[in-house]
Amino acid sequence: MAYGYGGWAPYVPVAERRRKAEKEMAKLRKKGHPVSPVTITGRTIATTFWGKSWCSNLESYRDYENRLPRGRTYVRNGSVVDLQISPLSVTALVSGSEIYRVSITIDAVPKAQWQSICQDCAGGIDSLVELLQGRLSKAVMERLCRQDRGLFPKPKEIKFRCSCPDSAYMCKHVAAVLYGVGSRLDVQPELLFRLRSVNEKDLVPDVSKALPLSKTGPAAGKVLESDDLSALFGLELAAENGAEPPKQKAGKAKAVKVTPVNVPEPKKGSEKNVSGRQAAPNLEIVKTKAGRVSAKAIVPDKNEPNPKLPNKTTAKSVEPLPIPVLKSVKASPKKTSAGERTAVWSPSDIYNDDE
Repeated sequence: MAYGYGGWAPYVPVAERRRKAEKEMAKLRKKGHPVSPVTITGRTIATTFWGKSWCSNLESYRDYENRLPRGRTYVRNGSVVDLQISPLSVTALVSGSEIYRVSITIDAVPKAQWQSICQDCAGGIDSLVELLQGRLSKAVMERLCRQDRGLFPKPKEIKFRCSCPDSAYMCKHVAAVLYGVGSRLDVQPELLFRLRSVNEKDLVPDVSKALPLSKTGPAAGKVLESDDLSALFGLELAAENGAEPPKQKAGKAKAVKVTPVNVPEPKKGSEKNVSGRQAAPNLEIVKTKAGRVSAKAIVPDKNEPNPKLPNKTTAKSVEPLPIPVLKSVKASPKKTSAGERTAVWSPSDIYNDDE
């Protein structure tokens, strides 16, 4: 590529850079390379504890303050088209006037420093899930983010290189990749521990070591046998694998004494049973020699008439009532005050007693 005045590459619009980046990524996918671009929605680069802490650690050092603003612009517009994080190294492809290759190496956490971090955070982290989600106490957060002896790298522990012609100590492409690491920690916070070559499980207390299981079983006298269970509850336990159930040992089970209940004898002439309800007409209450009361069913004979039903032969015949015979009404004349005569009838004129 021909460089312009001062050895700088000519300006390339963002749309043209994205088109070139897509062509380059298509070639890498055909070769089987797992392309992993950094995608940021809006202007916020990191939103979780681990991502924000990484970015804050970068911005706290004056060595990077002049180059970081241009890096934020590049990472926001999607210029970091591929980012791979592995133990102690970061490799990336950044779209600029061309596709530039960036490689960053980070020193591992010293062993003594990691042991000090684990000791200071002991008891402050309950689970690995809380650690990765950033649900930590303020004391644990301050210990992990400490600049001199924390988990995040110092400027002297970071070494980088870019294929761009910029001769500056840190170019904008490297700054964009460093911010891309912070954005990636939002999604995969465990990558920070891989990058610093430490195991995050060392910060979580091992419950299995704190409470070891006993290798010796309980004493023989404290184990309850199946025979004792059947004798204790008075049940026959089902045998395993089709075997016969164990027989009850002599002298283990206690006999239960049953006290008989005396039922009062019903009074003579009363058809009520023991419960106080009216006895059925076809039941007969009988008292045995042992003093028990029982009910005996009475089967009626078909030839004998039912005493509760009326006998058709002995029933009295009902004579019909005499029907009165109406006769003609004889009106008798009656004088009124005006001297006129009117016809008046009486009830005796209806019924004829003589007939």
